[in-house]
Amino acid sequence: MKPRLLLADDHTLLLEGIRLMLNPEFDLVGSVEDGQALLAAAKTLKPDVILLDISMPRLNGIDAARRLRKLLPSARLIFLTMHQDADYVAEAFRAGAMGYLLKRAAASELLTAIRTVLKGNHYVSPLVTRNALDLLISSSKPRGKFSDRLTPRQREVLQLVAEGRSRKEIAGILNISVKTVEFHKGRLMRELNLQTVADFTRYAIEHGIIAAERSS
Repeated sequence: MKPRLLLADDHTLLLEGIRLMLNPEFDLVGSVEDGQALLAAAKTLKPDVILLDISMPRLNGIDAARRLRKLLPSARLIFLTMHQDADYVAEAFRAGAMGYLLKRAAASELLTAIRTVLKGNHYVSPLVTRNALDLLISSSKPRGKFSDRLTPRQREVLQLVAEGRSRKEIAGILNISVKTVEFHKGRLMRELNLQTVADFTRYAIEHGIIAAERSS
């Protein structure tokens, strides 16, 4: 039986290319384009391997990975991303990743990474800087670009506000009331001294909750 693989990336052309490349060896059970859809699909499809990006709308890959580790602990998580910054690499592994490679890596490397994690081993692309590995090895406490002051729900609301979503849209995405959205947004504004959507976006970028290209 082929290993079951779920793909998560908001670049449709990339998803199609990966699908064609991996189809002979893996059972591609689904593909999604945002973090919230990833959680729903993983719960339903129960894949063996999840290939995900860090920069995804509605819920970024790092926060999605933290949720997936609890939701589906048996799934092997591999990040395929453009980010080679040391903080992102270290945070991905803290969130539960077993593999990390860059989108500019060779196609054969992706196959190698998937085969490696399916055997229970970790895989890090040779393209990732040595500084990233040093940070991962030496760090004993979660630190870096991702804010640890916030609850998971606050982080979700923060990302969605930073993406320019309305209160009603956020309520629908998170399945909570508009009043609850207002409560979390108000608390974020007070505790983090944020006033405008631009403030939220700037904070989210600076703390790695969204990537800079998401702000446009």
